[in-house]
Amino acid sequence: MTYEMVPHPFELIYAPAFVENLKTIDRKYYSLIRETIEDLLLFEPDVETKNRKPLRRPITIGGEWEIRFGQGNRFRVFYIVRREENRVHVLAVGEKVGNRLWVGGKEIEL
Repeated sequence: MTYEMVPHPFELIYAPAFVENLKTIDRKYYSLIRETIEDLLLFEPDVETKNRKPLRRPITIGGEWEIRFGQGNRFRVFYIVRREENRVHVLAVGEKVGNRLWVGGKEIEL
């Protein structure tokens, strides 16, 4: 009998700012945001993919990584991975409108 090593999921820690950011996004997207975060960040949150990338330069809201998702990649979630603690700190969520990113009702420069 062989046993497969199932990777241990990361613990997701949501910053208070993330919860505040959600209030500026239409409620109908909440389940999409939650499901996407869980799908993309519970396992291998620091592995680069088409829609999960390390940030090239710091942004004012913090974060070392971002995920892009939703129709036209309209949503962005910013986070930090603490592999030694097996944790992902989810810092902010924003919505891209045209070439502008809005987080918590404020425009953020990328």
